[in-house]
Amino acid sequence: MKSFMKKIRSIALQGSIVFFSLGLTTSFTSNAPKDVYICKGKYSKKYHLVKKCRGLSNCSTKIEEVQLSEAKTLRRTLCGWED
Repeated sequence: MKSFMKKIRSIALQGSIVFFSLGLTTSFTSNAPKDVYICKGKYSKKYHLVKKCRGLSNCSTKIEEVQLSEAKTLRRTLCGWED
């Protein structure tokens, strides 16, 4: 019975390490540069996560894909349709 419990603890510990490792992997990849979409119109103030966002439907100029950091530099905020 003791060897069985040791195996169970060992498997549980290995499982914990795998889940912990997966958590670290996803947290590091979520910090990668993210692409967003902006309307290049004169009065545009928002960025969009999806190119087909409802908020971009009135854009009469070019829609550009830029990095999130660039959109924030341009003082853009997240579109209200995507909150």
